[in-house]
Formats: sequence, C-alpha cells, structure tokens
Amino acid sequence: MTRRAVLAAGAALLAISACGSPAPDLVAAPGVRPTDCGTVTLAENPWVGYAANLAVISYLARNELGCQVEVRAEAEAESWQHLADGTVDAILENWGHDDLKKKYIDNEKVAVEAGLTGNRGAIGWYVPPWLAEEHPDITNWRNLNKYTDLFRTAESGSQGQFLAGDPSYVTNDKALIKNLGLDFKVVYLGDEDKLIEAFRAAERDREPMIGYFYSPQWLLSEIELVNIKLPAYTPGCDADPDAVRCDYQPYDLDKIQNREFAYSGSPAATLIQRFRWSDADQNQVARDLNAGVEPDEAAKRWLDANEKTWRAWVPTGS
Repeated sequence: MTRRAVLAAGAALLAISACGSPAPDLVAAPGVRPTDCGTVTLAENPWVGYAANLAVISYLARNELGCQVEVRAEAEAESWQHLADGTVDAILENWGHDDLKKKYIDNEKVAVEAGLTGNRGAIGWYVPPWLAEEHPDITNWRNLNKYTDLFRTAESGSQGQFLAGDPSYVTNDKALIKNLGLDFKVVYLGDEDKLIEAFRAAERDREPMIGYFYSPQWLLSEIELVNIKLPAYTPGCDADPDAVRCDYQPYDLDKIQNREFAYSGSPAATLIQRFRWSDADQNQVARDLNAGVEPDEAAKRWLDANEKTWRAWVPTGS
C-alpha cells in the first residue's frame, strides 16, 4: 500500500498535547505493516540547536534502523515548501510559524505536527553582561535611545547598530525598532556563528553591543547575556508583522512531518515522533558541534551517556 493510501484512515489518530506530554505515534492505518526504513530526507535549518537534533536523529536512523539519510540544508520557509511537495520528510525543530501550519496542515493537509522536541524557544534582544552592569537602565527599551552613540558603527551610520545573524531567520526587529521609535539600524552578520562570536568579543573586549539572540543556545551557559525588556507579549500582538511593537512569543518547539511519511509505517517517522530531550541535552551536542566535533561523534557522545532516554524513541523490534 502506498503512503497516500493510508492517510484518511490514519488522520484521526493524530494527537499533539498542548500541555507538554509526549505525542503518541502517528499510527499507520489498519493492515499497513511497518516498512523497511529505506531513504528518509531531513531538512537542516541554519542554527546549531537544529544541527544537534539532526545529528542525533540521523545517527539513530542509520545505525539503529538501517535508514539511508539524506539532508537538505536550507532556510525554514524552503523546508516547509519541500515538506509540502514531498521532497522533505521532516522538519526537526520548528519555531512557531502559525501561518505555515495553517497553510500546510489545516488547509492543504500535506503536513502534520509530530510532537514536541522538549525544548522551549525564547527570542529576544540582548546585551553583554558588562554593559548591563555599567548601565543598568539599558535593559529597558525606553532608555535605548539614550545610548545610541554607544552603538554607532560605520555600518549603521548616524544610528545605533543592532546586530542580527542569518537574514533568513524570521524576525520582528526592523518593525520593532520603527514602531518603538528607536534610532537603530539592523545589521546582519550573515550567520549564527558570527553572531555568537560578536557577543563573545563584546563581553571579552568590553565593546558595546545589542542584538538578537535566543534560547536554547549553548552560548548562554558560557555568557549570561542580559535580556532587554520590550513591551510584554500578549496573544495576537504580533499578528501584523508591520505593526508589531511587543516582545517575541515564547515557543514550545515541535517537529513537522510530511503527512504521507508520518502515516507510512516508516520506523524513521516513529523515531522522529518519539524524539524528545531537554535544553541541556541539546546544548551538550550543540557545544561539541560548535567546537568542530563531527556530527556522528557529537551524537555518539550524547547517546553513549543517555541510552535510557533514546531507547524509548526507537520502535520495538528495530
């Protein structure tokens, strides 16, 4: 039986818990036997926390389930498009994207939620600790324009420089700066590694810096970046991306699967659905990856120390 043939019967079995308990497997329709793994195609989005999830899931899929794993490195929006057309089977760390969930899950019905990762995502504006200690009131957004001169650079001109990483990330920073009346300019460094190094250098060299950052992220266990208090987030305050003037929404990070793949009986689909770990787990693998450890070795280090956790993810009989 093809993947498509089992979708209608399997759809009713989807259940994701909003209160944080693990989601059940998305069980194939009656009569559909578990399949050999074959090839599974996983999206890879450009941040190291995602890479940590991918390293562990890919290692288990290949070494415990006998899968052939292919990876598509791309931006978030592209992963959703490829999930919809079937060229990607799963997204392993999704940050919200209610608009894309509505389009691809609710309306087009080509994707499904596949359970929480166990990680809580938080995005915000940050400064290095030394700067917050020297200027305690800088952590309130209302006071930022007092310090514009501190943050001016050749790239920002007469405005203060606000640093961001990868321009493909979905952010509200430009709109927030405009709508809160702040005299700052967003400057993109290009990727997560450069943003991390900028915060490291700012703390080490006591250089003024303000920028976008997020957790879970291993750097926060090395440097306790200080969050800028923005107007409090309330549901719907960011509904209009051009008019937003509130803090970022907190996210219970989850996984998304192509609908056919989810109900196909593939053991890789079950593995991904059951995958769930802590911020500390992810940061351990991510820190190794950032230090140049090969993905398989970083995954194996964590797996060797946490067999009781990951054994529960692997389908029985695999």
